[in-house]
Amino acid sequence: MADANILTVPAVEKRVNNMGDLAQWQRSRAYHDLIGYVNGTSSAVQGIRSTDEMYESEMLRKLLELFTALEQLMERYPPLEQPQRFGNKSYRDWAAAMREEMPKMLTEILPITKHKYLNELLQYLMESFGNATRIDYGTGHELSFMFFLCALFKAEILLEQDIVSTALRVFKCYLELVRQLQRTYNMEPAGSQGVWALDDFQFVPFIWGSAQLAVKSPFDPAKFVDEQVINDFKEHYMFISCIDYICKVKTGHFGEHSNQLWSISAVPSWVKINTGLVKMYQKEILAKFPVIQHVYFGELMSFEPVAPGTALSNARLGNVAPPPSKRICIAAPVVLPPPAEALLADASVGDSSSESSDNSVVLRPRTESPASLVGIECSGSGDKPTNPPEELVKPQPTE
Repeated sequence: MADANILTVPAVEKRVNNMGDLAQWQRSRAYHDLIGYVNGTSSAVQGIRSTDEMYESEMLRKLLELFTALEQLMERYPPLEQPQRFGNKSYRDWAAAMREEMPKMLTEILPITKHKYLNELLQYLMESFGNATRIDYGTGHELSFMFFLCALFKAEILLEQDIVSTALRVFKCYLELVRQLQRTYNMEPAGSQGVWALDDFQFVPFIWGSAQLAVKSPFDPAKFVDEQVINDFKEHYMFISCIDYICKVKTGHFGEHSNQLWSISAVPSWVKINTGLVKMYQKEILAKFPVIQHVYFGELMSFEPVAPGTALSNARLGNVAPPPSKRICIAAPVVLPPPAEALLADASVGDSSSESSDNSVVLRPRTESPASLVGIECSGSGDKPTNPPEELVKPQPTE
């Protein structure tokens, strides 16, 4: 019976085949659902530490066990001794074993009534851990995992009460696993912009991590690269965990190897940082053909267009509120006014269009040069940067 249900599922396939398809992607249900999920989760996790006690459903615990199994799978495929610095070929053996065992693992986790979504969920999940041919990992693979999580909510496999623990438990386990894969198999960063990238491998943990700090933050943004702050809070906040990981895998001045992150420390509030990072994510990841050409779409994450005039949702940051309902979390066209602290002069970027509203984000090409390098150690000594990325500053009026 389960097999018959699987056969009725629409094809899961790539839909962005040329530059012209990017506009359709940005009007698709999947795009709106993704932004709604990212921002809905940001609203839900603010003021909550990763180490706080939180609700964990039976389904969520099964997902955590899946990552434990994937980690144990690495023990069967230790890295080979080889001359090249990057791309240990033993990763291909791990990836092949993961793809062979994942269908059974996910089938056992999903309720039988949800097996019709198995093929689509499998595709998103198996694409989340890197590319076996190139032995690399990047934000495109992270995006596939975001599709997986968002699809779980769309299918009502995860529910409203799982929103916080999905970000601070499941995504955290995913992040720890892919970091272990990167270190163990010396995976190359896929499509990294080097020093001008926010991070070589990840983006979403900076968005959700800044949201955690939007309420009752124990330190200001200017302090996030201070050694004491990193040591004290790396277990409690996803953003600081990322900074700690960068300091462990990179050497030299933080402002030289992570200039974009260093520039962010000049932004005065975590609310503004979160808003700017979402805009940056839309421009630097979700609007890039080399990333989106590899994305799969299906029934849950649909390439079909939303109705004209549908607005992208915003995160409501700056005050603690109950977790959003599933309808709001998954990009329903309901627009709620953000708190005054979150209102920015650059709430909409670029020109308005018939399919945008005050709460939508219209993409525009970067016009400013990257921030200048600042020589600074991870301990945070020296003057703070004065040139944060353009998405995180108030645009100047033009003639």
